[in-house]
Amino acid sequence: MIKQVVKRSGHIEAYDRLKIEAAVGKAFKAVGVPEMDKNGTNKVQAIVNRVEELLTRMMQQRHPNSIPAIEEIQDLVETALIESQEVPVAKAYILYRSRHEAIRDTQKLMLDIDATMDGYLNQSDWRVNENANVNYSLGGLILHNSGTITANYWLKNIYSEAVAEAHRNADFHIHDLSMFSGYCAGWSLRQLIQEGLGGVPDKITSKPARHLSTLMQQAVNFLGCLQNEWAGAQAFSSFDTYIAPFVKADKLTDKELKQCLQSFIFGVNTPSRWGSQAPFTNITLDWSVPQDLRDKPAIVGGKEQNFTYGDCQQEMDRVNRIFIELMLEGDAEGRGFQYPIPTYNITADFNWESDNAKLLFEMTSRYGTPYFQNFVNSDLNPSDVRSMCCRLQLDKRELRKRGGGLFGSDELTGSIGVVTINLPRIGYLAKDEDDFYRRLGRLMDLAKESLITKRKVVNRLLDAGLFPYTKRYLKTLNNHFNTIGLVGMNECLQNFFGADCTIATERGQAFALKTLQVMRNRLADYQEETGELFNLEATPAESTSYRLAKHDKKRYPDIITAGTDEPYYTNSTQLPVMLTDDIFDALDLQESLQTAYTGGTVFHAFLGEAIEDWRSCRNLVKAIAHNYRIPYFTISPTFSVCPVHGYLAGEHFTCPICKSEQEAAIQARISALEAERNAIVQGVTK
Repeated sequence: MIKQVVKRSGHIEAYDRLKIEAAVGKAFKAVGVPEMDKNGTNKVQAIVNRVEELLTRMMQQRHPNSIPAIEEIQDLVETALIESQEVPVAKAYILYRSRHEAIRDTQKLMLDIDATMDGYLNQSDWRVNENANVNYSLGGLILHNSGTITANYWLKNIYSEAVAEAHRNADFHIHDLSMFSGYCAGWSLRQLIQEGLGGVPDKITSKPARHLSTLMQQAVNFLGCLQNEWAGAQAFSSFDTYIAPFVKADKLTDKELKQCLQSFIFGVNTPSRWGSQAPFTNITLDWSVPQDLRDKPAIVGGKEQNFTYGDCQQEMDRVNRIFIELMLEGDAEGRGFQYPIPTYNITADFNWESDNAKLLFEMTSRYGTPYFQNFVNSDLNPSDVRSMCCRLQLDKRELRKRGGGLFGSDELTGSIGVVTINLPRIGYLAKDEDDFYRRLGRLMDLAKESLITKRKVVNRLLDAGLFPYTKRYLKTLNNHFNTIGLVGMNECLQNFFGADCTIATERGQAFALKTLQVMRNRLADYQEETGELFNLEATPAESTSYRLAKHDKKRYPDIITAGTDEPYYTNSTQLPVMLTDDIFDALDLQESLQTAYTGGTVFHAFLGEAIEDWRSCRNLVKAIAHNYRIPYFTISPTFSVCPVHGYLAGEHFTCPICKSEQEAAIQARISALEAERNAIVQGVTK
């Protein structure tokens, strides 16, 4: 017996047979067909009986707690009318549905415009504060409004109804719907050095920079221009390798080099992109000159020099030292810099004993700023950074690594779009393992469809000139991936096997690994079928994890989620919060899972507070790089920032220095009042 239905708004209400009868009755009247047949049988009642029969049969195939949606019931009405050979009535009913949908859309559009504006201006819409990089501002309002319109356009006018419904119903999440562009991109700093900034019709063109100060300005403008044409991170690889020859050619002093790097850092932190945001930038630093560049002539001012990149190791060391010093200094108020996000390549010849290493690990132990890319013990290859874009793909089933971790991309590659699969819902609804993988496969097929559609749209717009700087410096999107990710593996296991089965259990680990392999195999099928690049990513799904969990809790109240006050899902195949505070236990549990991804992934080594000795931090990073196949990781110490006293090691909800100062001030005030009172009392006595 059907007791409840899910309305289009997502709200659940009691099932009402009379509403179905009324809608079918209107369709009969609209075409002048009598409701009673020759035998005196009420055809409307018969149709609704058949609908309920079909509905019961459909729900028997689902999870016991599943609730049918209004749209599903209306689809069954159409089926029952056609089965009964009431074709004119079926046409009238379909027209009735279409007309009411148009009315709802018109009403919704007017309501959406008001709600969108009011939600931002009153700061009542959660999306206003979703992105920490966007401040409440006119630029933020413009981005908020245009993003809402763009997202609706994607879902209503571009994606198929099945894809749009899968996103709306939270079966999966299509990222960056608010942007009519690709996701992330890696660029060649070498190309900028060789060709300069420009070459775009009707835009200013600059020749190749002959001095580092000019190159840094060009790099800031380059990243800003490209950020306006992409939704996510923009990356440069081998940053220190490529700029070191400028230091050598101009014989820059430390002071001059510092000013150049300072202008770059402040430039990429200026809110110059759409929505009053700073460009989301990542730079990869080689630390040591890469093997494939050592014997190549260095380029300055677009011309080859009479020395090689391998001759510039000392200048690279100076670049790295001064860059770290600047990141430690922060801005004029001591505030740390958000960008660029630095990724350091840990290679076999990484110098762990240098003065620069001391600085690097002091920064790491204090702030956890850098990310580390493991070229020592993973399957990553440093030369892939520059060879991905020109390598023939002989094996069409080989899933290539995108490189660059979560926030970066190798040169001239990146991602067109990202779709994250809601695994906990699959675990909740699936009856057995076969059903689990059937449901997963169906959603992956829809995700593939959405990504292929997006690639076609972005490619067409690239050719039409909507992304002029991308067209100038990239030429083609053939080396950009279609990215599929997942969220909530831990909660998926709990819903599928029972609350005691987490990703830390033997059974949970085995099933998680099998699921990742199933997803990889399916992506290889897609790649072979389409000729396009696909990858599997541990998507950073912070806001997505809340959106999907919130939808699921509303629809399936007994589904297992993380969180107490607010439901959320654990990111990708990460360990749940507070599972263990032993870094090496966490590494043991995560190693096989992290290495299964071919797109972005990162292991966070969470620490209770800063590591006091830089040597301990160095030894930890070295141990991870040499003993684990984790491809990309970061050290994450816990620290707090007081507006008055700045950096505080560990977690503090109130500043202990401020608190002691306040207590001292209060005590001094009390003492003063007591002295004043005593003086008054003595005066009265006299």
